[in-house]
Amino acid sequence: MKKQRPVHLDLQTIRLPATAFASILHRVSGVIMLFAVGILLWLLNTSLASPQGFADIQSLFDSFIIKFIVWGILTALGYHLIVGVRHLVMDTGRWEELESGIATAKASFVIAAVCSLLAGIWVW
Repeated sequence: MKKQRPVHLDLQTIRLPATAFASILHRVSGVIMLFAVGILLWLLNTSLASPQGFADIQSLFDSFIIKFIVWGILTALGYHLIVGVRHLVMDTGRWEELESGIATAKASFVIAAVCSLLAGIWVW
């Protein structure tokens, strides 16, 4: 029996749904936060080591690059939290249908964008 499967998949023509992007970005934000823990622990350790270390870290936050990194960490944290709650609700058996899954994925993108904007305002 010959199966009618494509021999070559053109990956550029495959369009992922919003739910797939939400799940993939959730994993990416988790990896970003894994590396962010090292940065944040270094900042905390240096700031608590001595009064001079605290002053050094405080002056470091005048830099655009450090503010951008902190904004990125806060954005990843916010997105991971929002989509994590969405995944937890889905684990209870809700929002598993296609329409509600897509709607909640899009809603989580909007909420995460608003949180990212607020974090950017707070950092700057």
